[in-house]
Amino acid sequence: MLGSTHGTLTTTSRPARVVACGNRPGPVVHGTAAAEDVDVSGRPLRSDVPDLDRFFRPESVAVIGASETEGRPNTGITRQLITWAERVGARVHPVHPTRTTVFDLPCHPSVRDLPEQVDLAVLLVGDPTPVIDELADCKIKFAVAFASGFAEAGGEGAAAQARLAAAVRRAGIRLLGPNTNLNAFEHFRDDLQGPAIALITQSGHQGRPVFALQELGIRLSHWAPTGNEADLECADFISYFATRPEVGAIAAYVEGLKDGRAFLLAADRAARHKVPVVAVKVGRTETGARTAATHTGKLTGADDVVDAAMRQFGVIRVNGLDELQDTAALLARARPPRATGVAVYSISGGTGAHFADLATAAGLELPVLSPGKQSELHQWIPGYLSVANPIDNGGHPVGDWRGRKIIDAVLADPSIGVLVCPVTGPFPPLSDRLVQDLVDAAETTDKLVCVVWGSPVGTEDAYRTTLLGSSRVATFRTFSNCVTAVRAYLDHHRFTAGYRSPFDDAPRSLSPSARKAQALLRPGEQLSEHAAKQLLRAYGIRVPREQLVTSAAAAVRAAAQVGYPVVMKASGPQLAHKSELGLVRIALTSASQVRDTYRELTDIARYEDLPLDGVLVCQMVGPGVEMAVGITHDSLFGPTVTAGLGGVLVEVLADTAVRVPPFDEGQARAMIGELRGKALLGGVRGAPPADVDALVETVLRVQHMALELDGLAELDINPLVVLERGQGAVALDALAFCR
Repeated sequence: MLGSTHGTLTTTSRPARVVACGNRPGPVVHGTAAAEDVDVSGRPLRSDVPDLDRFFRPESVAVIGASETEGRPNTGITRQLITWAERVGARVHPVHPTRTTVFDLPCHPSVRDLPEQVDLAVLLVGDPTPVIDELADCKIKFAVAFASGFAEAGGEGAAAQARLAAAVRRAGIRLLGPNTNLNAFEHFRDDLQGPAIALITQSGHQGRPVFALQELGIRLSHWAPTGNEADLECADFISYFATRPEVGAIAAYVEGLKDGRAFLLAADRAARHKVPVVAVKVGRTETGARTAATHTGKLTGADDVVDAAMRQFGVIRVNGLDELQDTAALLARARPPRATGVAVYSISGGTGAHFADLATAAGLELPVLSPGKQSELHQWIPGYLSVANPIDNGGHPVGDWRGRKIIDAVLADPSIGVLVCPVTGPFPPLSDRLVQDLVDAAETTDKLVCVVWGSPVGTEDAYRTTLLGSSRVATFRTFSNCVTAVRAYLDHHRFTAGYRSPFDDAPRSLSPSARKAQALLRPGEQLSEHAAKQLLRAYGIRVPREQLVTSAAAAVRAAAQVGYPVVMKASGPQLAHKSELGLVRIALTSASQVRDTYRELTDIARYEDLPLDGVLVCQMVGPGVEMAVGITHDSLFGPTVTAGLGGVLVEVLADTAVRVPPFDEGQARAMIGELRGKALLGGVRGAPPADVDALVETVLRVQHMALELDGLAELDINPLVVLERGQGAVALDALAFCR
């Protein structure tokens, strides 16, 4: 557990406010709209922040379908809601058409008969849709629907959920669910201090491990079990939690995203507020995606796009619930790092080497300590032990005054921002003294101190009392979770320190390039290579010198103007794979070759019954590194931009990186850095370095096409030849598909 850097949430009860509930319809305030602008396609550039204060801290609650009959599910829910309301100072109004009291509380036949306007209605009915209009008449702001059998149940259920969602929109009510549970009304400990974790789950049971962190002294402030998300969704809660002063981190278990754009806008808001979002997102495999869809009835999305989008907007994706616990707890409570270097300190050379391997493989920096620092450490550590980093003390120094001296000396090193001490198992009294020294040192430093307590038992006093009792030491049970959390901690602060929202620079109106390009689009058609290259030219993307000809004589004249040697290609709207059909010829050096090739290409097209708009006579470009850049549309996020190795390698190696527009130059360069074959751009086997700047510029221009040309369904530039540094990049071929 780590020290507090944020405020705390007051949980005292509020005074009662009684307002008569009439039948007059009126507007319902949803929250503070943050969307002040839209992009060129009319999409918002800011997420709305729903005013969920009255949802989480209502003054009054109506329980519709309340029951006290033992053995009925509604009875248990009613009882828990009454208990929860007593804790938070809310008044409960049971509603049931045939009861006069429920658990000694007055029961009302309908919502319209309530003695006051309520903030929250809990719907314990099989079909909540008919109740929505009644709630709107009474100006109720929030509702929760527990009922299942909606989108998670298939076609009929999806239709029922669509009707529910439509009713909610008409009524102006914010709805949690359906297919949700009671997690929002759990017992949150109010005796814990420091920044809290706000939890979002689409499956209630998957949040239990994070919620249990309270037993280790880590504070939780909210739990949003979003269920099927007919209305309120994960993105709404991220936006809300990011603005709460008590929230130090947001932990999410996500099965499917309702709206990819809304999720990215919410993640952008969290990044602006420097609030980390840590997420388990299922659906990495086909089986996981299928299971998630049946559970929540939402799209899971292509996982490589989801993964890239999360990384692009600073969402930390982890693989398991244990990583979610540990990473969220660290990020919620740790102060910003003073340096990025990690020091590994142990009583065993083997332990230090093992942890160092894992840390280095994860990309953590373990700087070699300076000769002066090593000499200082050898005052207390035998000279035959390595203290370069990892630091091996040999065991005995931790049992006396030397142990604290060593820890303080390491923490004083300006290159070190994180000290990790892996303890593979208890070895009292040395281990007791070691962890006490670490806890004491953590209280006097602004650097992060982590301990891995590797005992499988976990009942030792050194662990339960000393480590878990510390508000400044981050304690882990496994090496891998510690490495994951520390990397996330450093990455998050590095990301947010220089964060500038890409939505700030998103185009608000069509550029001259877009207006020129739109005239070239053909709805519902595939463009020929020649037409696709005209699109690229409109956006300033370089293509070879070339001419489209319709006769052999014109081909000869074009070759002379373009300059030998030339490439000749058939051009038509149905030619996606020209090389496989024999419709591409390269290195033609004479007029007779050009004349004969024109006839051969047109004969093949005629034989294959392929319509042509002509034959391209093109400048021969090269040598260079063949890349591919393109636009595709994702079911969740809309247009995406992909870059990778081109030519035949695009299919053989599938070495690509993807981003969701808008993104900046830094993200474009990061795309290139993610490629396994990026070394080719640096020059291999004597080849000169390629013009990476020109490649990045092409990626950014393609991104503008994706943002501005709504009628462009898909674009494939392959190959894009990246020439020697300073000479640019040339799109040799292109395909474009229009909506």
